[in-house]
Amino acid sequence: MKKIAIINGHPHKDSFNFGVAEAYKLGAVASGAEVREIVIRDLDFNSNLQFGYQKRMELEPDLLKAWEIIQWADHLVWVHPVWWGGLPALMKGFIDRLFLPGMAYKYRENSVWWDKLLKGKTAHILTTLDQPGWYYRLFFGRPSVNQLRKSVLEYCGVKPVRVTYIGIIRNSKDEQRAQWLTKVKVLGKKQK
Repeated sequence: MKKIAIINGHPHKDSFNFGVAEAYKLGAVASGAEVREIVIRDLDFNSNLQFGYQKRMELEPDLLKAWEIIQWADHLVWVHPVWWGGLPALMKGFIDRLFLPGMAYKYRENSVWWDKLLKGKTAHILTTLDQPGWYYRLFFGRPSVNQLRKSVLEYCGVKPVRVTYIGIIRNSKDEQRAQWLTKVKVLGKKQK
């Protein structure tokens, strides 16, 4: 049985992203996977890595619980909107506080290389946009995907990382949104 962690990075509970996360969960559970969820907006933590990497901040209980879920999972599903080309601030703060040296990766002494401590996990990024996915890739270089996929997940050993773009959200009608949710539910069933 596949163990899946769905990490929802949208700060508003009535957003379409919550529907996307639920659709993936329904598909995954229907196919026999075990699913746990991390809803970042519901966590009680300081999202500011106030000392950088020079001084360690103690992890709040909600971050410790979230890290347990990430370690438990075989497959990480990240759901988030693209805002100003990037991740929502709260989601970025979650990553800053949790994907730390010694936890997600470890620098090797006297070396430019590092150990990837999340090897063996896979991921899928489900991201909503107010522009077509092809436009975001071609004209903007998909900065949120590059950041999350390459600079965080693959850096820590998570591979492969699939990406699904959902949009244009802003002017979408209920019928289109229902089609997207059906597609996401199928992705959940395939557990990719």
